[in-house]
Amino acid sequence: MQREELVDLNAFLVVAEERSFTRAAAKLGTSQSSLSHTIRRLEARLGVRLLTRTTRSVAPTGAGERLLGTLRPALDSIGTELASLGELRDKPAGRIRITTSEHAATNVVWPALEKLLADYPDIHVELDVNSSFTDIVTERFDAGVRLGEALANDMVATRIGPDLRMAVVGSPGYFAQRPIPRTPQDLALHQCINLRLLSAGGLYAWELEKDGRELRVRVEGQLAFNSTRMIVRAAAAGFGLGFVMEDQVAQQLADGRLIRVLEDWCPSFAGYHLYYPSRREPSAAFALLVEALRYRA
Repeated sequence: MQREELVDLNAFLVVAEERSFTRAAAKLGTSQSSLSHTIRRLEARLGVRLLTRTTRSVAPTGAGERLLGTLRPALDSIGTELASLGELRDKPAGRIRITTSEHAATNVVWPALEKLLADYPDIHVELDVNSSFTDIVTERFDAGVRLGEALANDMVATRIGPDLRMAVVGSPGYFAQRPIPRTPQDLALHQCINLRLLSAGGLYAWELEKDGRELRVRVEGQLAFNSTRMIVRAAAAGFGLGFVMEDQVAQQLADGRLIRVLEDWCPSFAGYHLYYPSRREPSAAFALLVEALRYRA
């Protein structure tokens, strides 16, 4: 295979994954016209159409999907082998892409990276911070971070944080006008601040549990955010009850800006885990990162 052919195939892969010539061109650092020419050249060489183009979208044809099925594992294998060459250096090197939530990035991932990367300048890390569920294989991430729950059989999970706990909170001013809720059913009498889930687009149902009894409570209120930081701010301002991670409101609870309720309905649960494909052959840089993140009680 000639170098030009490999370049063309990589261009096709990026366009197919991005479903957009504009985004693919930006990712590849080229122009849309040049990228379009590359794809037409590849299709002419193969004698088949690989992409269906409309004014609004780009999608692989049947032949394109078949080629993608071959390209993804092949290029992943090449990428892994190139990364492994970093082990021949004096110090581990390579690029690592991780998808994570903002809470995990702030409280678990970044503190570990801050210590690690200062000593390993040739390790480059990209954090994709978002709250949606991501297919790390399809999106070509090296690893992802999620709460400790069941993972697919082909994934390896490493615990990277302590147990966590949720908290239902409201401001003193809010409770001066409304009674303290004693049971989850009492939430129906309160203004509650909803969280909009980016992955599903729906509103998060508050997950409460006591003595083995689990409830998913749909709450209502004047406000909804897709940011827990905004929920904390709105709760502190007296706009209703928020349901957030305990550590996100520790300072506000300590200084009295927020009051905690329904604490007996908020048990602890397994914290964050780093997960990645079991078939992955870890590079020295990735193995070093896993060890830096590994939780030690």
